[in-house]
Amino acid sequence: MRFTDGHWRIREGIRIHYPFMVWDYEVKEKEVIVYAPCTFVRNRGETLFGPLLEIHFSAPFPNVIEVISYHFKGVVEKGPSFELNKDKNFKPEILDKEDVIILKSGNLRVEINKKGVFKYTFFWKDKKLTSSGFKHMAYAIDENKTPYMVEQLDLSVGELVYGLGERFSPFIKNGQQVDMWNADAGTISDQTYKNIPFYITNRDYGVFVNHPERVSFEIATENVERVQFSVKGEKINYFIVAGENLKEVIENYTLLTGRPALPPSWSFGLWLTTSFTTNYDEKTVTSFIDGMKERNIPLHVFHFDCFWMKEYHWVDFEWDQRVFPNPEDMLKRLKDRGLKICVWINPYIAQRSKLFEEGKEKGYLLKKPHGDVWQTDEWQPGMGIVDFTNPSARKWYANKLKELIRMGVDVFKTDFGERIPTHVVYYDGSDPEKMHNFYTYLYNKTVFEALKEELGEENAIVFARSATAGSQKFPVHWGGDCLSTYESMAETLRGGLSLGLCGFAFWSHDIAGFDSSATPDLYKRWVAFGLLSSHSRLHGNHDYKVPWLYDEEAVDVLRFFVNLKCQLMPYLFAKAVEAVNKGIPMMRAMLLEFEEDPTCHFLDRQYMLGDSLLVAPIFSETGEVEYYLPNVGIWTNLITGERKEGGKWYKEKYDYFSLPLMARPGSIIAIGNNKERTDYDYADGVTLYVFEPQDGKVSVCEIYNQQREVELKVNLLKDKDEIVINVEKDSGKMFSVLLFNTYEIEKVEGGSLEKTDKGILIKPNKGIKEIKIRF
Repeated sequence: MRFTDGHWRIREGIRIHYPFMVWDYEVKEKEVIVYAPCTFVRNRGETLFGPLLEIHFSAPFPNVIEVISYHFKGVVEKGPSFELNKDKNFKPEILDKEDVIILKSGNLRVEINKKGVFKYTFFWKDKKLTSSGFKHMAYAIDENKTPYMVEQLDLSVGELVYGLGERFSPFIKNGQQVDMWNADAGTISDQTYKNIPFYITNRDYGVFVNHPERVSFEIATENVERVQFSVKGEKINYFIVAGENLKEVIENYTLLTGRPALPPSWSFGLWLTTSFTTNYDEKTVTSFIDGMKERNIPLHVFHFDCFWMKEYHWVDFEWDQRVFPNPEDMLKRLKDRGLKICVWINPYIAQRSKLFEEGKEKGYLLKKPHGDVWQTDEWQPGMGIVDFTNPSARKWYANKLKELIRMGVDVFKTDFGERIPTHVVYYDGSDPEKMHNFYTYLYNKTVFEALKEELGEENAIVFARSATAGSQKFPVHWGGDCLSTYESMAETLRGGLSLGLCGFAFWSHDIAGFDSSATPDLYKRWVAFGLLSSHSRLHGNHDYKVPWLYDEEAVDVLRFFVNLKCQLMPYLFAKAVEAVNKGIPMMRAMLLEFEEDPTCHFLDRQYMLGDSLLVAPIFSETGEVEYYLPNVGIWTNLITGERKEGGKWYKEKYDYFSLPLMARPGSIIAIGNNKERTDYDYADGVTLYVFEPQDGKVSVCEIYNQQREVELKVNLLKDKDEIVINVEKDSGKMFSVLLFNTYEIEKVEGGSLEKTDKGILIKPNKGIKEIKIRF
């Protein structure tokens, strides 16, 4: 929302008050409180009229600073609130100096001017990050007498802003107005399913606005030198989150808002669905699964979309007996074939559902202010919405899910959760404006915890569309209703990269697009992108997405990339564990890995899958792709073996069985010995691919088991004409080392060698702790 009309004027109907000076302050054990009048006060007589803003500075743990500014404090605050992690024992260092008050939180500090015009500045060590001051923070009242609290934080020359959720608009947010308001709007507009009030900049800090309700951001728009954010009411609360680099910023942000759970390893495989409005029954489902088997395409999860339930009855959690007369027997047959089962749900209860009357009688559905159940015909006719603030409603909903889990369901696609009305009354008295975005958190938490209780923490996973801050704790999320076009494929990637910069580690999308028919060409290109994402699902609206309906080459392409992903699982699972431990996303915007390279600050059509693999999807029916390799040495195409010099742009043409999948120089990428499954013993028979080892730099590779324990760890150091591989941890299982694109060596100590078309393969002696290779 905008309050000013250029530099000199205020918008018509707006009254705005800016804190002018620090009149008084208090230094307490863990915080600083500043009292700032909105006029220049020269004597006690001028203290009689307000506003007087009260601004609190504190820190929840090192390298994060919290700011809360109040106008009136007498407002009764209703929930909900984000669930944040704070260290109650942490005490920031506070220095009360002659001209400034300094609050230090690790390497982050804020300096508050005691004299002169109102101003406070945030620093990381000696580097200025951003600042606020006179005509930055404000208290405003609009023409309807609605109060707002406003903050503006400075942007430096060349500073770029990212994040704010899964946004399909331009990747760099400078010049955009962004409102935090979840919407079911597809991927073609500035609306999104996942609004996260957190942005991050290329100056190594982020800002988290701690308000679940609508937060309005003006990013270098109302004032091109600043980011402005505003909320209705008498209080604004935000955190400055900093780090040595962008990874540390995300690490600290997810420490505050929550780290993701680890999805089970089977979930990284291929998901196939019935699609949405297609006609299907058990025979159709079986034909798809048989067709995949006959064509040797590994399949790991089968998903039943909405019409597993009878039309007009969503959700009643009952299989449509007309097409699935014996669901328990069917699920057993599917599971005997090694498949996991996913079914579609949403938090809405249609009037024809047998659950509607029960929910109405017991008060489990959202109500209008006068007591009626809130209902709509938009989506399921006459539907109500489950009130997840009611503990009994949560238990009721969860128990329905548990019945399905005991029947054989492994995961739920938690669709919707965005169309949440605001003229309603919640069981616990929550503010409906705040609940609009927050509703999805309670919804997905309820489902995730039901799965965890029934299947154990190691097997709990949802497939969610809507989200808010903290929802990253309940993976996986997918990108919603995209179109079957290259443009939509590109905007989908932009959304996923933006969401990853908000701490969402696991993300997927509908391969070949949802709401239109894909060409065989697009299908094959999107398959490569989809199988090189953290999670991979074939899904659509009115079209089946089995490959043989496109052409026979699509069958071969899908098989190729599923096999490739299965082999990559030792590497991918290690990156998944890192995501859980640190909050770093598996799919990473280029600037997250190469922020020292300014070219990478602008890239949104390629990404890093983990820290060692660069992926450049092909967004063209000609097969042409333009991509950039950072200047860190010689990159190697994992598929073709071709070597490319870094620091350059490339324009190339690829067939459907390849794309720029570039191994970072100095990396070790673990390739497994199983092309069929994603949940196997990664350490047994693994081959460690070594790419372009660099003099004096240590390369590390870790292989994890299903319990997140390290089974194999090696360190590699190259020193001129010698490589030393130290086996730090060894499970005793056979592994080998492939020096990729290396074909001549002088000597190997600690193992035997074999020449292959990819390079020299070294098989370590059993129980060896050190391997030496001389060139």
